[in-house]
Amino acid sequence: MKKIYDTAEAALDGLLHDGMFIAAGGFGLCGIPELLLQAIKDAGTKNLTFASNNAGVDDFGIGILLQTRQVKKMISSYVGENAEFMRQYLSGELELEFNPQGTLAERMRAGGCGIPGFYTKTGVGTVIADGKEHKDFNGETFILETGLFADLSIVKAWKADETGNLVFRKTARNFNPPAAMCGKICVAEVEEIVPTGSLDPDHIHLPGIYVNRLIQGAHEKRIEQRTTRAA
Repeated sequence: MKKIYDTAEAALDGLLHDGMFIAAGGFGLCGIPELLLQAIKDAGTKNLTFASNNAGVDDFGIGILLQTRQVKKMISSYVGENAEFMRQYLSGELELEFNPQGTLAERMRAGGCGIPGFYTKTGVGTVIADGKEHKDFNGETFILETGLFADLSIVKAWKADETGNLVFRKTARNFNPPAAMCGKICVAEVEEIVPTGSLDPDHIHLPGIYVNRLIQGAHEKRIEQRTTRAA
Protein backbone atom coordinates (compact mmCIF):
# COMPACT_ATOMS: atom_id res chain seq x y z
CA MET A 1 0.00 0.00 0.00
CA LYS A 2 1.35 3.42 -0.96
CA LYS A 3 2.26 5.56 2.04
CA ILE A 4 4.47 8.35 0.67
CA TYR A 5 2.84 11.22 -1.22
CA ASP A 6 4.42 14.19 -2.96
CA THR A 7 2.25 16.95 -1.47
CA ALA A 8 -0.17 17.61 1.37
CA GLU A 9 -2.96 18.01 -1.17
CA ALA A 10 -2.23 14.58 -2.64
CA ALA A 11 -2.04 12.98 0.80
CA LEU A 12 -5.48 14.35 1.72
CA ASP A 13 -7.09 13.49 -1.60
CA GLY A 14 -10.33 11.58 -1.05
CA LEU A 15 -10.25 12.01 2.73
CA LEU A 16 -11.87 15.41 3.30
CA HIS A 17 -15.58 16.12 3.60
CA ASP A 18 -17.68 18.83 5.22
CA GLY A 19 -18.64 18.24 8.84
CA MET A 20 -15.80 15.85 9.60
CA PHE A 21 -13.98 15.40 12.91
CA ILE A 22 -10.21 15.94 12.79
CA ALA A 23 -7.63 15.31 15.52
CA ALA A 24 -4.57 17.53 15.12
CA GLY A 25 -1.21 17.25 16.85
CA GLY A 26 0.86 20.10 18.20
CA PHE A 27 1.68 21.83 21.47
CA GLY A 28 1.62 25.60 21.31
CA LEU A 29 3.28 26.29 17.97
CA CYS A 30 5.52 23.24 18.24
CA GLY A 31 4.78 20.18 16.13
CA ILE A 32 1.87 21.68 14.23
CA PRO A 33 0.96 19.90 10.96
CA GLU A 34 1.07 23.22 9.13
CA LEU A 35 1.28 21.84 5.58
CA LEU A 36 -1.80 19.68 6.04
CA LEU A 37 -3.72 22.52 7.71
CA GLN A 38 -2.94 24.79 4.76
CA ALA A 39 -4.14 22.08 2.38
CA ILE A 40 -7.41 21.78 4.32
CA LYS A 41 -7.83 25.54 4.11
CA ASP A 42 -7.19 25.49 0.36
CA ALA A 43 -9.69 22.64 -0.09
CA GLY A 44 -12.42 24.76 1.51
CA THR A 45 -13.67 21.93 3.72
CA LYS A 46 -16.08 23.45 6.25
CA ASN A 47 -18.12 22.79 9.41
CA LEU A 48 -15.11 21.03 10.91
CA THR A 49 -14.70 19.81 14.48
CA PHE A 50 -11.10 19.82 15.69
CA ALA A 51 -9.63 18.09 18.72
CA SER A 52 -6.31 19.79 19.45
CA ASN A 53 -4.51 21.02 22.53
CA ASN A 54 -4.72 24.58 21.21
CA ALA A 55 -5.86 26.47 18.14
CA GLY A 56 -2.53 27.98 17.11
CA VAL A 57 -2.43 31.75 16.70
CA ASP A 58 -4.37 34.01 14.38
CA ASP A 59 -2.22 33.37 11.31
CA PHE A 60 -0.73 29.96 12.03
CA GLY A 61 -1.93 26.47 12.86
CA ILE A 62 -5.68 25.97 13.17
CA GLY A 63 -5.92 29.75 13.39
CA ILE A 64 -5.86 29.98 9.60
CA LEU A 65 -9.02 27.85 9.45
CA LEU A 66 -10.73 29.99 12.06
CA GLN A 67 -10.04 33.04 9.91
CA THR A 68 -11.90 31.44 7.00
CA ARG A 69 -14.78 30.19 9.21
CA GLN A 70 -14.12 26.55 8.34
CA VAL A 71 -14.21 25.38 11.99
CA LYS A 72 -17.52 25.02 13.84
CA LYS A 73 -16.25 23.38 17.06
CA MET A 74 -13.00 23.05 19.02
CA ILE A 75 -12.20 20.39 21.64
CA SER A 76 -9.19 22.01 23.32
CA SER A 77 -7.22 22.70 26.46
CA TYR A 78 -5.50 26.04 25.88
CA VAL A 79 -6.75 28.78 23.59
CA GLY A 80 -5.31 31.92 25.14
CA GLU A 81 -3.05 33.04 22.28
CA ASN A 82 -5.69 33.27 19.56
CA ALA A 83 -7.66 36.52 19.42
CA GLU A 84 -9.93 35.36 16.59
CA PHE A 85 -10.74 32.19 18.51
CA MET A 86 -11.76 34.29 21.51
CA ARG A 87 -13.86 36.64 19.37
CA GLN A 88 -15.75 33.81 17.67
CA TYR A 89 -16.35 31.96 20.94
CA LEU A 90 -17.61 35.00 22.84
CA SER A 91 -19.87 35.97 19.95
CA GLY A 92 -21.39 32.48 19.79
CA GLU A 93 -19.96 31.67 16.35
CA LEU A 94 -17.75 28.83 17.60
CA GLU A 95 -18.57 25.88 19.83
CA LEU A 96 -15.98 25.02 22.48
CA GLU A 97 -15.52 21.92 24.61
CA PHE A 98 -12.82 22.56 27.19
CA ASN A 99 -10.69 19.60 28.33
CA PRO A 100 -7.84 19.51 30.84
CA GLN A 101 -4.64 18.71 28.95
CA GLY A 102 -4.14 15.28 30.48
CA THR A 103 -7.78 14.38 29.92
CA LEU A 104 -7.59 15.42 26.27
CA ALA A 105 -4.42 13.40 25.70
CA GLU A 106 -5.97 10.35 27.37
CA ARG A 107 -9.22 10.71 25.40
CA MET A 108 -7.17 10.59 22.20
CA ARG A 109 -5.07 7.66 23.39
CA ALA A 110 -8.20 5.81 24.54
CA GLY A 111 -9.75 6.24 21.11
CA GLY A 112 -6.62 4.82 19.53
CA CYS A 113 -6.80 1.80 21.81
CA GLY A 114 -10.49 1.20 21.22
CA ILE A 115 -11.48 2.27 24.74
CA PRO A 116 -14.88 4.02 24.70
CA GLY A 117 -14.56 5.66 28.12
CA PHE A 118 -12.59 5.98 31.34
CA TYR A 119 -12.95 7.53 34.79
CA THR A 120 -10.73 10.35 36.06
CA LYS A 121 -10.62 12.61 39.11
CA THR A 122 -9.55 15.58 37.00
CA GLY A 123 -12.37 18.11 36.79
CA VAL A 124 -14.47 16.76 39.66
CA GLY A 125 -16.26 19.65 41.35
CA THR A 126 -15.74 22.03 38.40
CA VAL A 127 -17.72 22.96 35.29
CA ILE A 128 -15.74 20.25 33.47
CA ALA A 129 -17.85 17.69 35.36
CA ASP A 130 -21.23 19.20 34.48
CA GLY A 131 -23.49 16.65 32.82
CA LYS A 132 -21.00 13.79 33.14
CA GLU A 133 -21.52 10.53 34.99
CA HIS A 134 -20.00 10.46 38.48
CA LYS A 135 -18.86 7.26 40.16
CA ASP A 136 -17.11 6.52 43.44
CA PHE A 137 -14.09 4.24 43.66
CA ASN A 138 -12.50 3.52 47.06
CA GLY A 139 -14.30 6.46 48.59
CA GLU A 140 -13.28 9.00 45.93
CA THR A 141 -15.38 10.52 43.17
CA PHE A 142 -14.46 10.24 39.50
CA ILE A 143 -16.12 11.43 36.30
CA LEU A 144 -16.59 9.52 33.07
CA GLU A 145 -14.76 10.83 30.00
CA THR A 146 -15.25 9.33 26.56
CA GLY A 147 -12.57 8.29 24.10
CA LEU A 148 -12.16 10.38 20.95
CA PHE A 149 -12.63 8.65 17.59
CA ALA A 150 -11.75 11.04 14.77
CA ASP A 151 -12.44 10.72 11.06
CA LEU A 152 -8.90 11.94 10.34
CA SER A 153 -5.68 12.52 12.27
CA ILE A 154 -3.08 15.01 11.05
CA VAL A 155 0.29 15.12 12.79
CA LYS A 156 3.82 16.47 12.45
CA ALA A 157 6.92 14.36 13.15
CA TRP A 158 10.66 14.85 12.85
CA LYS A 159 11.56 11.64 11.05
CA ALA A 160 9.77 8.72 9.46
CA ASP A 161 10.89 5.61 7.69
CA GLU A 162 9.17 4.42 4.53
CA THR A 163 6.70 2.28 6.49
CA GLY A 164 5.51 5.23 8.59
CA ASN A 165 7.33 4.61 11.87
CA LEU A 166 7.61 8.07 13.45
CA VAL A 167 10.13 9.86 15.66
CA PHE A 168 9.10 13.14 17.28
CA ARG A 169 11.47 15.80 18.51
CA LYS A 170 11.21 17.16 22.04
CA THR A 171 7.97 19.10 22.75
CA ALA A 172 6.38 17.97 19.48
CA ARG A 173 5.91 14.59 21.15
CA ASN A 174 3.38 15.96 23.65
CA PHE A 175 0.14 15.58 21.67
CA ASN A 176 1.13 14.19 18.28
CA PRO A 177 1.31 10.46 19.21
CA PRO A 178 -2.14 10.26 20.85
CA ALA A 179 -3.65 12.47 18.12
CA ALA A 180 -2.24 10.12 15.49
CA MET A 181 -3.72 7.09 17.21
CA CYS A 182 -7.35 8.18 17.40
CA GLY A 183 -8.12 8.79 13.73
CA LYS A 184 -9.62 6.28 11.30
CA ILE A 185 -6.96 7.55 8.88
CA CYS A 186 -3.69 9.23 9.93
CA VAL A 187 -1.68 11.52 7.66
CA ALA A 188 1.75 12.58 8.93
CA GLU A 189 4.03 15.31 7.65
CA VAL A 190 7.71 14.94 8.47
CA GLU A 191 10.97 16.77 8.00
CA GLU A 192 12.83 13.70 6.77
CA ILE A 193 11.96 10.26 5.41
CA VAL A 194 14.70 7.67 5.83
CA PRO A 195 15.01 4.12 4.46
CA THR A 196 13.18 1.36 6.26
CA GLY A 197 15.44 -0.25 8.85
CA SER A 198 17.57 2.83 9.49
CA LEU A 199 15.68 3.91 12.63
CA ASP A 200 16.61 2.29 15.93
CA PRO A 201 13.49 0.34 16.97
CA ASP A 202 13.96 1.53 20.55
CA HIS A 203 13.78 5.16 19.40
CA ILE A 204 10.48 4.93 17.49
CA HIS A 205 7.75 6.88 19.26
CA LEU A 206 4.78 5.80 17.12
CA PRO A 207 4.61 2.55 15.14
CA GLY A 208 3.86 2.82 11.44
CA ILE A 209 0.73 0.69 11.89
CA TYR A 210 -1.04 3.91 12.93
CA VAL A 211 0.14 5.93 9.91
CA ASN A 212 -1.61 5.62 6.56
CA ARG A 213 -0.02 8.41 4.52
CA LEU A 214 3.21 10.44 4.66
CA ILE A 215 4.55 13.64 3.17
CA GLN A 216 7.93 15.31 3.54
CA GLY A 217 8.29 19.07 3.56
CA ALA A 218 9.98 22.15 4.97
CA HIS A 219 8.45 23.60 8.10
CA GLU A 220 8.43 27.00 9.74
CA LYS A 221 9.79 26.99 13.28
CA ARG A 222 8.05 29.81 15.14
CA ILE A 223 8.47 31.04 18.70
CA GLU A 224 5.10 31.56 20.35
CA GLN A 225 6.23 33.88 23.13
CA ARG A 226 9.56 35.58 22.54
CA THR A 227 11.03 36.89 25.80
CA THR A 228 14.25 38.86 25.82
CA ARG A 229 16.22 40.97 28.26
CA ALA A 230 18.59 43.86 27.85
CA ALA A 231 22.21 42.81 27.36
